[in-house]
Parts: sequence; C-alpha cells; structure tokens
Amino acid sequence: MNRLLGALRAFAAAAAASFCLIAAAQVPQAPEVAARSYLLLDVTANQMLAQKDIDTPVEPASLTKLMSAYLVFDALKAKKISLQQTLPVSTRAWKMPGSRMFIDPKMQVPVEDMIKGLIVQSGNDATVALAEGVGGTVEHFVELMNEQAKALGMKNTSYKNPEGLTAPGHTTTARDLSILATRLMRDFPEYVHYYSIKKYRYPGTPSTNDTNRNLLLFRDPTVDGLKTGHTDAAGYCMIVTSKRDFPNLTGGRRLLSIVLGTASENARANESQKLLNWGYTAYDAVRLFDANQAVATPPVWKGKENTVKLGRTEAIVVAVPAGSASKIKTQVARPDPLVAPFTRNQPIGSLKITLADQPVADVPLVALEPVEQAGILGRAWDAVRLWIK
Repeated sequence: MNRLLGALRAFAAAAAASFCLIAAAQVPQAPEVAARSYLLLDVTANQMLAQKDIDTPVEPASLTKLMSAYLVFDALKAKKISLQQTLPVSTRAWKMPGSRMFIDPKMQVPVEDMIKGLIVQSGNDATVALAEGVGGTVEHFVELMNEQAKALGMKNTSYKNPEGLTAPGHTTTARDLSILATRLMRDFPEYVHYYSIKKYRYPGTPSTNDTNRNLLLFRDPTVDGLKTGHTDAAGYCMIVTSKRDFPNLTGGRRLLSIVLGTASENARANESQKLLNWGYTAYDAVRLFDANQAVATPPVWKGKENTVKLGRTEAIVVAVPAGSASKIKTQVARPDPLVAPFTRNQPIGSLKITLADQPVADVPLVALEPVEQAGILGRAWDAVRLWIK
C-alpha cells in the first residue's frame, strides 16, 4: 500500500511538473536584453509582459526629471503657475553642471520654455529653476517629490535632488519608474505631448544643443516619449512609450519599455526597440468589453432598480500570447446578496480572466449607474424575501 501511495504521489508530481512546463511553454520567451534591469508593460491592458530585477535599487539619473515634471504639471493643473508665466533664473540654477538648457540670471524664462528645456534638452538648469518656482526652494521641492512618490505607491524610491545627479540615497527601481510613467501619462494627458518634441532650443542659446536624446523619436514613428538618463553610476537609461494602431482597439495599443544600466546611448535605444517590437508581436491585445459596457447585471435587493450594471468606465483589454485569444475565459466574482444603495463607480466585485485555466488578470468592476434605495415597503418586502432565501 505504501509503495502504491508513493507511486501515485510520484505520478502526481510528474504530472504537475509537466503541466507547469506546458504552461510555461505557452508564455513567449522575452528577448535577451543587455541591461541591468528592464521592464515591458502593456499600458492598455495594465499587464507586465517582461521583466528583470525590477525591484533592485538603481540610480535614476535624469529619469528623476519625470517626477519633477509631474509636480510642475500638477502645479499647472491647479493653476498655481501658468505656461506663459516667466520665472527668474537663480545663480544656483545657472551654475548647475551636466546637461543644460543654457539659461542665465539675466533671463526671465516662460514656464513652457523651461518645461521644454527640462524634457527635450534634459536641462539641469531648467529643472532647478522650475523646482524653485514651484517649491520656493529646491529643498522644499525635493520634499514634495518624496511625498508624491509615497502617494503614488513608489515604495522603493528616495529623491535627494530634482535633476538626477548622483547623490547618496538617490535611488529608485524599474517597478517604481513604471508607476510614475503611467501615472504621468494618465494624470496629465494635456502636457505629455512635450515628450514627443524632437528639437527645441531657447532663443539665444547654442544651436547645437537642440536635439532630444531619445533616439527612438527619430527611428520609430510610433514612439512619443518619454525620457532618457545617464550618469557614470547609472549607466545609460531610458523610458520609452509607443502607441500603435490595432483594428480591434479604439485609440490604439500603448506599451512602455524601461531599460536601466545599458552600455551606451545607442544600446539603450536598441534594447528598448527590441522590447517594444517583441511585445507587439509576441502578445495580442484582446478587447473583452467596451468602455461603460455591462459585464454583468446581477440582481439587487432593496433598490429602486432590480439589477445593477457592472463594468468599467474604460475598455477592458487583456494581453495574451499571440494566437491564444480563443482560450480566454472570464468569470465575475461579486458579493451576494447585493443590497442597495449603490453609487456610480462604486467598486463591486471583479472580472477574473484566465487563459487555459491559468490566471491572467483580475479586473475590478464598478457600478456603471447608481441604484437608489427603495421605499419602506419595497425594503420590507425584500427583507422578507431575503430571510426566506
């Protein structure tokens, strides 16, 4: 009997191992990427497609400026500053080493030009001038950067300056950078177009200092951002976002690539392009439900309506290995019973998505329309029905 049980356990273990191998074989193999850490995110589906050492602390170099820009955009949105407003250039900003916009204390520079200097030329002088304009002092601005990082859920990020020059404790991770980049695009769609500018210089500054360091803006017409960075300690780093048209996706499909610690300016562009091309071909994006389309209409108790529409205010899209869309299965998980009232956009359950019985995504669902509470008689009648049930 013991031998039989042992044989059964061995068979079960072998079968499980075989299943794991089969499941693993269905996942596309990511390309070799010459970077200390990297990440490929399908922004449209909100799914990680490839990764390496994404929680390892790294120096962000000028990728730091994404957070500086986030705070500047936030100040614009809150009308604390305006694009046309001019800011002074302090001696501190003027004397910043490294990449520069070449502004000086004799100038009063419009905020919009400083933003272009921060993004296109990666100007440390423009970044410090904006930090002083928004935060009052660089030191207070850095405090705001760290507060915002915590608010966004960037758990392994610590900022020591707004421009990204090497400083003890100034670190982040690929995962945190992906959170920042996606939130930057989502929270400030009216400003992210600055990241697609190929050439810019402020009048009176050197004409040779006008080219965006993001080489993929010049090589791939679907690339529209975001930022490069380099220091001796960080190596050559790059966050690239691309949007390509797909027939089944209104508005296209967006991917985000992050490569950290590559060997050269050309290498970071090549490795980023490699990841983007692989992601678009190795994975299909499948639209399961349109924006505001009811995924389910479960019954409601004690409400003026008999049902509640569950769905998302944006389309529900899932990324799966190319050619496997027919194996997708969905199941709604929700509380039962559902008792009114419900407000619009109130979270109620989730949509569990599997592929060949393996979990792919768990998408929160919300009430697409409010359901008010019924009157006294209606609530009393449903209370009796619930008790009988």
